[in-house]
Amino acid sequence: MDPIISLKLLNKWYGQKHVLQNINLDIYPGQVIGYIGPNGAGKSTTVKVLCGLLTDYTGEVQVKGIEVKKDPLAVKKLIGYVPELAELYDVLTPWEYLEFVAMLQGMEAEVYRPRIEKMLEAFGLQGNMYQRMDSFSKGMRQKVLLISGILHNPEIIILDEPLSGLDANSVILVKDLISKMAKEGKTIFYCSHMMDVVEKVSDRIVLIANGEVLADDTFEGLKERLGQSHLEQIFASLTAQGQTADSADQLMQAFETNNQL
Repeated sequence: MDPIISLKLLNKWYGQKHVLQNINLDIYPGQVIGYIGPNGAGKSTTVKVLCGLLTDYTGEVQVKGIEVKKDPLAVKKLIGYVPELAELYDVLTPWEYLEFVAMLQGMEAEVYRPRIEKMLEAFGLQGNMYQRMDSFSKGMRQKVLLISGILHNPEIIILDEPLSGLDANSVILVKDLISKMAKEGKTIFYCSHMMDVVEKVSDRIVLIANGEVLADDTFEGLKERLGQSHLEQIFASLTAQGQTADSADQLMQAFETNNQL
């Protein structure tokens, strides 16, 4: 089976900063990839490269055999992208916004109208579908953003912190949705800091730090190799290297200094 996403010697600089360093990664249809790393590791930059939003990189990036740099528009048609921040047209209602997204995707009205209605109902927004979004909470906006990313039923879904602001029931819904979409053969590239969710939904976990891949394995493989029982512990052992506890002690000492004044 050929990979649906292939990164070969991917390098990206922001000025003098080497953000991605020789990233090699093959992702196959139906896989759920948990892409994790500390802040500034290069996760969001990788996502922007895959989505065709950044093209000033070196190396080879292909999505379903298409070189992203040569034809970013063709790649965008294959991808559903859910960014971390819900930047929406606030003066629109969810129905108006999602109808606009559907038309941009070239969907027919008889397809997108019942689909929008069912998706809004599934996320508990059926009573808000004709309400302007400038009054929406962060979680409600995130639900609309999630729907917009999968509305056109894409083969590849890229999620960058998709659970931001969601309530517990909605988090469970999204986790179940990821599993069901993967079973249908969709490929999911999932960036998140929520280790417990990544641990449960991912077939493979790719951990990067300072722009380099430190680990690429199943959760079970990482557990066996590193002798840790939770992904949070694995993450800390590969990235923090014992600094987290020291930093917490340092923060507590700052309070003690104040108390002594």
